[in-house]
Amino acid sequence: MALELFAHPFSSYSQKVLIALYENATPFEFRMLDEQHADNVALLQSHWQIGKFPLLLDDGQPVIESTVIIEYLSRNYPGTISLLPDAAESLMEVRLLDRVFDTYVMTPMQAIVSNALRPEEDRSEPIVYSARDLLDKAYSWLDRRIAGRSWAAGDTFTLADCAAAPSLFYADWVHNISSGYQALRTYRTRLLARPSVKRAVDDARPYRQFFPPGAPDRD
Repeated sequence: MALELFAHPFSSYSQKVLIALYENATPFEFRMLDEQHADNVALLQSHWQIGKFPLLLDDGQPVIESTVIIEYLSRNYPGTISLLPDAAESLMEVRLLDRVFDTYVMTPMQAIVSNALRPEEDRSEPIVYSARDLLDKAYSWLDRRIAGRSWAAGDTFTLADCAAAPSLFYADWVHNISSGYQALRTYRTRLLARPSVKRAVDDARPYRQFFPPGAPDRD
């Protein structure tokens, strides 16, 4: 098998890449990263000393960072779903939204999760307050930006939606997307109904008990 993905099903950035792979039914070997698969962890670190995942191997050649992986797949393993539009202006919108979801939704969501992982005496309310404030600002901006669109950047499913799905899925768990952001709430629901996203969510169900703040009984 040429393509190997080193990842974990419950990881948000792993899901981002898995959604792209599922969209085009791209064949790959899943390399689980956990304590029971120490050989996969060691191999990951041999290619990427920082040790972050996901990581893609293509015939032994590493590709790192989720956005780069998806762009690599789009160029080298294209399928029927084009996740990167050809038009320069459309591509700029896709890349902008990809960065917004990663930086201003995924990052503050992970800050809240990371804080919950700390011993209770080491937790920081200012970190949580700041993360929630940033999420509110991101929700407000996104609600206006995507209003009237079927998908994040327009009428077609793209890289931006691969980023949006795990970002909004987990962010809503830690900081509810209020009813005031109806366009964003509707978009999240639409994402979760997409077969590729649904598959990624279902793959991760066995690990929900490990979500530090506690996974809600929904989705």
